[in-house]
Amino acid sequence: MTDTTTGTDEQARDADGTAGPQSPEEARRLRRINAWQAAERVLIRPPMNLSLRERLAALTAGAGAVTDLDRPADIYGDGVVAELEERIAGLLGMEAAAFFPTGTMAQQVALRCWAGRTGDATVALHPLAHPEVHERGALGAVSGLRTVHPAHGPRLPTAQEIRDFDEPFGTLMLELPLRDAGFVLPTWEELEAVVAAARERDAVVHIDGARLWECAPHFGRELPEIAALADSVYVSFYKTLGGISGAALAGPASLIEEARTWRHRYGGQVFQQFPAALAALIGLDQELPLLPSYVAQAKVVARAMAEGFAAAGAGWFRVHPEPPHTHQFQVWLPYGPDVLTEAAVRQAEETGVSLFRKWYPAAAGPPGVSFTEVTVGLEGLEWTAEDVRDAVRGFVERLG
Repeated sequence: MTDTTTGTDEQARDADGTAGPQSPEEARRLRRINAWQAAERVLIRPPMNLSLRERLAALTAGAGAVTDLDRPADIYGDGVVAELEERIAGLLGMEAAAFFPTGTMAQQVALRCWAGRTGDATVALHPLAHPEVHERGALGAVSGLRTVHPAHGPRLPTAQEIRDFDEPFGTLMLELPLRDAGFVLPTWEELEAVVAAARERDAVVHIDGARLWECAPHFGRELPEIAALADSVYVSFYKTLGGISGAALAGPASLIEEARTWRHRYGGQVFQQFPAALAALIGLDQELPLLPSYVAQAKVVARAMAEGFAAAGAGWFRVHPEPPHTHQFQVWLPYGPDVLTEAAVRQAEETGVSLFRKWYPAAAGPPGVSFTEVTVGLEGLEWTAEDVRDAVRGFVERLG
């Protein structure tokens, strides 16, 4: 599944792989979206499901607060795009930053640049990291890089695993949080130790920080201190921040200058990108300050979900991680994905409460186990623990 996520992940998984507008799957997808949009109570109302009219209206309403709308539009990365790049470099405490149309391109360019500088085209990363799961082997097929896996459990690698790994590598890539393992993070001390172990091997460290924005509460550190552990950092504007598209690569000025050259070679020198840049600036102003409250509320929601499943007699279930490390987490149940998705849609249609979105079969383990991803956003702040328990009970009743 190709990850095309915005601020929430479960519905972006839903957006991938759908057939044409007349197909049964497209009809099912539209039914799900209509049910979620019509629901009065949701944990998040992601921008990607809004109509074109609503998205344009939101962009117009917020743009004047983030830049001077009488200035010329951007051309090949100047204007508001350059303004966004400067903002990101400052937020992360890096020397410079470059805007990219996609995170896939940003990371390929970063890792390719580091391979040239270290003389080693091998990248150490987790097998559940985004390039390994969602990019169709792009690092090897497009950039000529080789990947190795120093760890395999549903967690980030440990310092000892990095030290003991029996193959050389030039770059260690750390995805924070590791989305496909359940949006999990190490402790701050563990992260420091992993970075130190990579330095002992003379490797550079690159952070896949698509969702770095929401990591600060878990680490108890501000963004510049987190980013300072790495040689380069990638961040996304449509995951978490609710932007339209786009990403940024931040790091030393010389690296970013080289990255701009490779961005052009990879086809990322886009003529005008002001809608994406404006949406990113709006997200930085409006969503970024609220993320600590989302993370705190996700812990309330996850705990109440676990209590609700136990009280409803759901049998085996798993809320993972518990408590969540960010404002996103997984829920696992021993039913088929179609059964669980249908129950979620029916609950939204019949009660106006949308607790879960689409469910997916587990990639490993016994058959018949499925999972979904839960994201807590602005709308989720209104939910009490009792609201969550009631919604879980209603969901389980529709599984019968």
